[in-house]
Amino acid sequence: MKKCVLITAILLIIALVVASSLIANIPVGDRVAIVRVSGVIVNPLPFVNKLERVASDKSVKAVVIRVDSPGGSVGASQEMYRAIERLKEKGKPVVVSMGNVAASGGYYISAPADYIYANPGTITGSIGVIIQHVAYKELMAKIGIKAKSIKTGKFKDTLTPFRELTPEEERYLQDTINEAYEQFLKAILKYRGKKISEEELRKVADGRVITGQRAKELGLVDELGGLKDAVEKAKELSGYPKAREFFVPEEKSLLKRILGGEIEELKILNSYSPLFYLMSF
Repeated sequence: MKKCVLITAILLIIALVVASSLIANIPVGDRVAIVRVSGVIVNPLPFVNKLERVASDKSVKAVVIRVDSPGGSVGASQEMYRAIERLKEKGKPVVVSMGNVAASGGYYISAPADYIYANPGTITGSIGVIIQHVAYKELMAKIGIKAKSIKTGKFKDTLTPFRELTPEEERYLQDTINEAYEQFLKAILKYRGKKISEEELRKVADGRVITGQRAKELGLVDELGGLKDAVEKAKELSGYPKAREFFVPEEKSLLKRILGGEIEELKILNSYSPLFYLMSF
């Protein structure tokens, strides 16, 4: 009897998960899609795929992107930024709602939005680039381990933890992050240039974090407010005030939906990039 009850309960859970997913995706009437971005930005593909789906959905009149991220790898942030641009090219307004944190790469992906909301206490800014290097040379020497690289060029094993950086490597890495930094500023000014000058932007683009309140004063966000405010703004910009909002579901297997967990983020070590638009903490 207990076994039958357990099996029935499992089947009911599966049915509810499937039903909720199907209902959320029924394209009935005019809609505003809400797409979440949370955690460290590593793999851009789930986000890009979601935007491609809502871009081709005629019932979706506008999109709200809920950002709660300290940033992440440079390439992934740039790919997500470009996906937002493509969505806008389809004529669909994009509004960003910043949650607890929308810093560094989290701000980068927010910049192309038509309108940006932040809470007064949202942590944002952290505009900059970072490469971190940890050397284990002295530790390894103490335990009698030696490492040697056979390489094709002098920079091939730059950032290896088995030795210190040379002055030439430090200059090379600084040049690299300076280039990525200029790309960051250019990406912001492309859409925020009428609200904040390059001179003013450079004054605060030194890696510092700022509150949502300060970001509004600087012109980095448009208004203070939460997710509901962003949804209402999206309806206004789209011209569909009675559109209903829905959260775009995660692309997960049935088992992952039941068990939960962001398994994808565990792959960070397998897609490692040393170059980050990431808030340090």
